[in-house]
Amino acid sequence: MEDFDEVIKEFVQEASEGLGRLDSELVALEVDPGNAGIIQSVFRTVHTIKGTSGFLGFTKLVSITHVGENLLDGLRGGRLTITQDITSALLEMLDAVRSILSNVENTLQEGHQDYSSLVATLTALNEGAANMSGAPVRVAEPEAAPATTGPSDESLPFQQMVDMDDIDDVEKAFWEAQRAYEAEQVTAPVVANALAVTQQPAATAPVAPPEVAASPDKSSGGIAETALRVDVSLLDQLMNLVGELVLARNQILQFTKTQGEAALVSASQRLNLITSELQEGIMKTRMQPIANVWNKFPRVVRDVARTCGKQVRLEMEGKETDLDKTIIEAIKDPLTHIVRNAVDHGIESPAERVARGKEAEGRILLRALHEGGHVIIEISDDGGGLNTDKIRKKALERNLVSPEKLAKMGEQELHRLIFLPGFSTAEAVTSISGRGVGMDVVRSNIERIGGVVDISSVLGKGSSLKIKIPLTLAIVPALVVSSHGERFAVPQVNLLELVRVEGDAIRNQVEEIYGAKFYRLRGDLLPLVSLNETLNLNKAGDPPPELNGVMNIVVVTADKRQFGLVVDQVHDTEEIVVKPLSKQLKHIPVFAGTTIMGD
Repeated sequence: MEDFDEVIKEFVQEASEGLGRLDSELVALEVDPGNAGIIQSVFRTVHTIKGTSGFLGFTKLVSITHVGENLLDGLRGGRLTITQDITSALLEMLDAVRSILSNVENTLQEGHQDYSSLVATLTALNEGAANMSGAPVRVAEPEAAPATTGPSDESLPFQQMVDMDDIDDVEKAFWEAQRAYEAEQVTAPVVANALAVTQQPAATAPVAPPEVAASPDKSSGGIAETALRVDVSLLDQLMNLVGELVLARNQILQFTKTQGEAALVSASQRLNLITSELQEGIMKTRMQPIANVWNKFPRVVRDVARTCGKQVRLEMEGKETDLDKTIIEAIKDPLTHIVRNAVDHGIESPAERVARGKEAEGRILLRALHEGGHVIIEISDDGGGLNTDKIRKKALERNLVSPEKLAKMGEQELHRLIFLPGFSTAEAVTSISGRGVGMDVVRSNIERIGGVVDISSVLGKGSSLKIKIPLTLAIVPALVVSSHGERFAVPQVNLLELVRVEGDAIRNQVEEIYGAKFYRLRGDLLPLVSLNETLNLNKAGDPPPELNGVMNIVVVTADKRQFGLVVDQVHDTEEIVVKPLSKQLKHIPVFAGTTIMGD
């Protein structure tokens, strides 16, 4: 029985991956109705889910996917043309399949939800559209499953279809059925000319090869033989072990610095090289393209635009940009909220856009790229932009900022007020927005993973929201500094430069303005922050650093602001394994984590 559970688990994983593609493919098909390649891909995925569901005895899944397959078959054969209603019904079918798969994954049962109205809608669209075109109606009778996908009676419970004692054969048959069907679909001809189908009898309709070749994915068997599914918990365990190995490597390297034994030094250098390569390889196993998150956004944009009565086009650049799986999971919800906000708040209605001399269809651009150990994600729109007068008014209404502080704010600072808790410029609360609980959560979630979020906007032209996040959270290159005998690590991604000021230069270049110290760096005033004072490390009677004749300044950047961190000593750079803060230290805001050093 355990082996059978594994078969179901594999089916759920395969089906979920297919559904992830279908959302974006159906939205793309609505824009490009004549794309035979997309129609064939969608049909093949739904047919595969249906065939395997019948083999495993999931009758509810079979009934839903069967009527959906009939509708897709009409599109594939040119009898039907994609419309908004058909797209919406097919997307609703995908949601139903997801819900059933979730129940199957958790309980091995399909659940008690009734989908008869959805089945009726899909059937009506199939038959109604056929009647309007004058073509014969295809009766939605259950098809006999292909011989390779199991018994023809798909409604039989699984126990009646196979011998439960022969599970190994079941698993083998399951995968053979998948390969046989997919191989058949690669060579199957596709009707390329829908017009020819409607003008001639079905028996003599010309059949042409597909204009768009089927993608050489799992159907070719190549990827299936070279790819392997690995549980995420195992990858996490391997990542932790590599982290410990990096610590051990650091300890050995530090020890060998004091030894003169040539063989030991050579072995430690070899260990250093192998550990670095292993670390890089394990990091790659956790990397995923950001497309895994972005693939659901075409549907999000479509659904929100229809709800708001707007026309919006989504464009994506840099979908292949890789991120650590932990980061991917952390940014999924914030990005979804930002995209929904861009459609709801950013893009104007078609009438407003035309009145302003714009195209009726708005544009949202998602862009991702690597930059200096970080990933930059930009979400921009060509909508109305942020109205600073409205922001001032709302901030005063909700007592979020004092009038005095508001009067001194520049345009960029006013734009950043949208990240305050409780802030919203929406005139009314809707099912999409207006409660003021979105953008502050977005910022806190991004900052929790060491990222930075900022926004820029031009009234009437649009807005651009920029997110800067680290590639990974596990192993971080850092500069080790010390203050008052204690060591601290400053992440290199925040480090700009090191400055050492000695003797008379301290008196000439360090200035005090209203009790705050500044260093004149290349003509600009750099605010100075003493690490000893910030962490209360100073003891009574300790002289300030300038009286010691030497001042070490670590110039860092945080939240687009530069400042100089004054420390006692600057040591070497190291790759550190960042661990979460313990319960006793979590309340201290200046620490991002802890690490174990090589000694």
